[in-house]
Amino acid sequence: MRRRKADRTMRDAPYELTDKEAEIRAATSYVPRKSSRNGAVIFSIAVFAMTGAVVLGVALVATGGIGLAAIVAALLTALLVLSSTHIALSWEKVVVLRFGKLARVVGPGLYLTIPLIEHGTIRVDQRTIATPFYAEKTLTADLVPVTVDAVLFWVVWDAEKACTEVEDYYAAVSFLAQTAMREAVGRSTVAEVALRRDQLDIEIKEDIEKEAANWGVDIISVKVRDIRIPDELQEAMSLEAQAEQRKKARIILMEAEQDICEMMDDMGDTYAKNDAALRLRAMHLLYESVRETGGTVVVPSSFSEGFGDVLGDAAKDALGGKAEA
Repeated sequence: MRRRKADRTMRDAPYELTDKEAEIRAATSYVPRKSSRNGAVIFSIAVFAMTGAVVLGVALVATGGIGLAAIVAALLTALLVLSSTHIALSWEKVVVLRFGKLARVVGPGLYLTIPLIEHGTIRVDQRTIATPFYAEKTLTADLVPVTVDAVLFWVVWDAEKACTEVEDYYAAVSFLAQTAMREAVGRSTVAEVALRRDQLDIEIKEDIEKEAANWGVDIISVKVRDIRIPDELQEAMSLEAQAEQRKKARIILMEAEQDICEMMDDMGDTYAKNDAALRLRAMHLLYESVRETGGTVVVPSSFSEGFGDVLGDAAKDALGGKAEA
C-alpha cells in the first residue's frame, strides 16, 4: 500500500497523502516532461557513427585494410567527438564547467565542449513549471488545524544562479513553498483562510519571492486549490453562517418597518390637517379591496354620511334626483 501511494505521488499531486515522508517525496519529485529528446539522441548516434565511419575509411585508404588498431582508433575518435558535440533544446540552458569552475552558459542549439576538460553540469528547463504542494493539519491563528492544497507556477530565468547558488533548485522551491504556506496560514484565522483565498495566494507568493530571487527563480503565481477543515468545525461554521444570515434578514426587515413608520407618520400629519384627504384615502382603500374580486360592500350609515360630506351640493342634488326617480 505504501509503495502504491508513492507511485501515485510521483505521477500527480500529493493530494490525499498525510505522512511526512509523502510530503518530502512530493517536494523532491519532478513532474515528468511531456517533450521528447529523441531528436538529440538520434543526432548523437549519427555523429558517433559518422565519425567512426570516417576514421575507418581513412584507415582503409591509408593501409589498404581495416585492422584492430583502426577499429580502436575509430571508437576512441567517435567517443571524443561525441563527448564534445551536444544539442540543447529550444527551452534549455546548459551550464558548462571547466576543471570544476564555471566557464559559460550555452544553449539553445548546438554547442561544443573540450573533451575531458569541460562538461555540461546541468540542463535548466526555462519553461513555466507547475509544482503542486500542500500543508497538512497546519494550525491557524485561532488554533484550528487545516489542510491546504495549492499549485505554484514558476520559471528559472537565470540558469547560472540556479546551478551555483542552490544545490537542487526544484526541491528548494518546493520546500520553500510549503514553508511559506504554513507561515501564511498561521498568520490568519480559519475564517480568513476559507474566505480570502486571493489574499492567501498573494502572501504565499511574496514570501517565496523573498528567498527564491537569489536562486535565479521567478515566481509567476500561487493558486490555492482546496482548503479542508475538520468536519465538526464545518458544521459549527454552517450554523454560524445561518445565524448571521438570519440576523441580516431581521435587520433589513426592521429597517423597512422603520421607513414605513416614518412614512406613515408623515401621512398622519398630512391627513390630520386635511380631513377630506383622509376620507378620500378611505374611499380609495375600499375601492382597491373590492376591485379584484368584484364584490359588493355594505357601508354603515354613519360611514356613508362621511361620503356625503366629501361630495359637492350639485352631486348631492343629482343623487337625490335619481333616488326620487
